[in-house]
Amino acid sequence: MKTDLKTNIKFFQVSSRYYHPENEIELASLTRYEKVPTIISESADQGAREAALDVARVINECVEEKGRCVIGFGIGRYVFKVYDELVKLYFADKVSFASVVAFNLSELVGDNSLRLHDLIHSLLYAKVDIEPNNIHSINDLGTIENVHSQCKAYEREISDAGGLDLVICDLNNDGSIAYNEPGSASSSVCRLMLLGSDSRARVAEVLQSDAAPKTAITLGIGNLLNANRIICVAWDEDSAEPLFNTIEGKMTDLVPASFLQVHDDVKIYADLDAASRLTRISYPWKVTSCEWSDHLIRRAIVWLCEQTGKPILKLTNEDYNDYGLSELVALYDSAYNVNIKIFNDLQHTITGWPGGKPNADDTYRPERETPYPKRVLIFSPHPDDAIVSMGGTVQRLVQQGHDVHIAIQTDADVAVSDEDLMRSVLLADRLTKRFEGSSFKFIEKTIARLTSNASSTEEDNKDMRYFKGSIMLSEAMMACRLMGVPMEKQYDLRMPFYINDPRGQGKLTDDDVTVIQNLITRIKPHQIFFDNDLVDPHGTHVRASGAVMHALDNLKDEEFMRDCRVWMYRGQWGQWEVDHVEMAVPMSPEEFAVKRDAILQFHSQIHDAPFRSSADGELPWQRSIERNRNLAERYQQLGLATYEAIEAFVQYRFR
Repeated sequence: MKTDLKTNIKFFQVSSRYYHPENEIELASLTRYEKVPTIISESADQGAREAALDVARVINECVEEKGRCVIGFGIGRYVFKVYDELVKLYFADKVSFASVVAFNLSELVGDNSLRLHDLIHSLLYAKVDIEPNNIHSINDLGTIENVHSQCKAYEREISDAGGLDLVICDLNNDGSIAYNEPGSASSSVCRLMLLGSDSRARVAEVLQSDAAPKTAITLGIGNLLNANRIICVAWDEDSAEPLFNTIEGKMTDLVPASFLQVHDDVKIYADLDAASRLTRISYPWKVTSCEWSDHLIRRAIVWLCEQTGKPILKLTNEDYNDYGLSELVALYDSAYNVNIKIFNDLQHTITGWPGGKPNADDTYRPERETPYPKRVLIFSPHPDDAIVSMGGTVQRLVQQGHDVHIAIQTDADVAVSDEDLMRSVLLADRLTKRFEGSSFKFIEKTIARLTSNASSTEEDNKDMRYFKGSIMLSEAMMACRLMGVPMEKQYDLRMPFYINDPRGQGKLTDDDVTVIQNLITRIKPHQIFFDNDLVDPHGTHVRASGAVMHALDNLKDEEFMRDCRVWMYRGQWGQWEVDHVEMAVPMSPEEFAVKRDAILQFHSQIHDAPFRSSADGELPWQRSIERNRNLAERYQQLGLATYEAIEAFVQYRFR
């Protein structure tokens, strides 16, 4: 299974010169705002290979110089890719671990069945030739009372080994490294840490556990900075903000990784998604002369409007000169010529006909006029995603006569609270007693468990998951019905990665791809919409969209796919930036009200859903409709038409 398909999303928009400069002079110019040396790769896989080669080089050098190499190994889903590559290098005889002394950077406290040491052992130590006696971990903790002595003893072990030659860790999406939570001081040492919600969620994911301990012992920032070398890795879009803060921001204990700025031999390896906010990737005109693609020009002008507070058509030659964009004036002879070009480009993204307008010139429209009507297939990772993120567009497609199908990839049972389950079970109990004479065994058991907080069997849990998922699916049926999509065109895909894992976070496999592929082949759509909320902290969106991308890659040479255009939407966990938008579908106040009514059909998600999108307690659907309004305001600020709300899409190039 390919693992680099995400490069089809944004890679075409970024010139390789900005992350693979031709010489050191150009590199110095590009990185003038960067305070930590950063190596950017096109994909996480490539970045992990480069980081692993660097680790192997350090090991070989240290062993040659002093007979051994002392390494601090971190735990995290980003660094796991590096460990996979190190194992490959070992089997290719590029590196040996026989003279490596390993110290795990962190260990959990509070549940002896959940040990980070066991995980790193299975991923790395057990697969290479490291001596068991050379592996050290904070795993002998007896009670909380002896934490301090255990930490000091562990630091002495590191000192007795000669100190750390290298630390390998990853950058977490809250700016922490090695479980040093925000607020950690630069001088912090090995200690007990209370884990925040983000860290606990990451631990639960990597250990495939329903919950994670609240505490961990970790080497402090001061311990890490004492290492001779540090290699830190960051992949994916959810790393973009912490990576920017680490590399270009001010040092602060709110972003513990920012203290890496004071180390004299540190490297950060990142992919393009993680590096997307760095100046040389996002605003290259600040640091070098640019290769001005249409996309980059649009991005620069949108940025210039933000800096000046002006709409596009009011920008002047002086504005361009003052903000370092005089190149564009030189290329187009005047600010007016640039302004009108970008104004028209953005104007052409707006369409009230997301499926294409029949009998109309489609030269400057996002979608083609033929065929009409189109078969449209919309993938929704959870039952509510398509409605929450593109409900207005679904309305338009249905009203304009297109054949709309909605495929629900998972039933989102883990997003339904026990309270909603109880409410539905009580209703089912009342109805079965009235019409069947006795209640189902499952209903009796569930009422007993929920009212007494009793434990349940694995079989009971499966039944509860099915019931919870049925709640969400029935809500989706009502919402889609309100949108005009009949029930026979709604599909419950029950993707294996979700239903076969107790937390809905199983590994994506070919079986998942086959489910998607079979549906696409059956419907033969002219349009496909799928979710691209890749910063989803729970991972379902990432896996669901990954299955679609792999299916598209497998089907790209099929004849019917030559007439298919694929669009990506966001909403639950993010929004496309204006300069990325390729199709903007506006909504009137009445249409927006219908979308809101459809969202309100998801009763289980309105008030007490388990997952919230922010510290202020807002739910993802609330953030999504705010983003729709904010995007409309953004278009208005740029001097374009005024709408109540806008849904945005970016085309996915799968060929």
